[in-house]
Amino acid sequence: MTDPAAGTPAPVRILVCDDHVVVRAGLLALLDSAPGIEVAGEAGTGEEALALAARLEPDVVLMDLQLGEGIDGVETTRRLTSAPAAGSGGPPHVLVLTTYDTDADITRAIEAGATGYLLKAERPEELFAAIHAAAQGRTALSGPVASRVMANMRRPRPSLTDRERDILAQLATGLGNREIARALFISEATVKTHLRRIYDKLGVDTRAGAVAVAKEQRLLP
Repeated sequence: MTDPAAGTPAPVRILVCDDHVVVRAGLLALLDSAPGIEVAGEAGTGEEALALAARLEPDVVLMDLQLGEGIDGVETTRRLTSAPAAGSGGPPHVLVLTTYDTDADITRAIEAGATGYLLKAERPEELFAAIHAAAQGRTALSGPVASRVMANMRRPRPSLTDRERDILAQLATGLGNREIARALFISEATVKTHLRRIYDKLGVDTRAGAVAVAKEQRLLP
């Protein structure tokens, strides 16, 4: 991104999306002082971010994950990165900036197309560097996030039998033991036995925990 008239790099145009007005104001003030960064606009909802991105064509969208009512940051990211570009520069890069660092949040954001994932505890200099990296399509991750990603890549995926996968898939739809038994033509006692084995393999002790880990480990279709 270079300004042909001046022969100097053009500033990175950024759209800030965060549902907290005070947080958004702080980010705008911070970014106004950043070298080589220009704030193109701000949004308080995912829907507003989509509309503004289509009109303003920013280079980078700084995206919070939790956006209150409406679509969340992950779905907004997915739509932003998959939308056809209005101009010649392609869709914007999305840099997640959030307080959430769970495996599930990180995985969902990256799968949705986020270029980077930063935590709000980062120093301003780290944020500025990540924005410039994202504008060039380079991955930018907070240290703790990078460690989690590497740990997950190295962690062996649990080995489930076909029947356990079937039960886990039914579990993810919200069915109880009796409904799962009917759906799979097995006894309720058999369902309970398989669930205990699933819990042991996934290292959880609740139905919700099993579903969450299964999604993180991509064990569900």
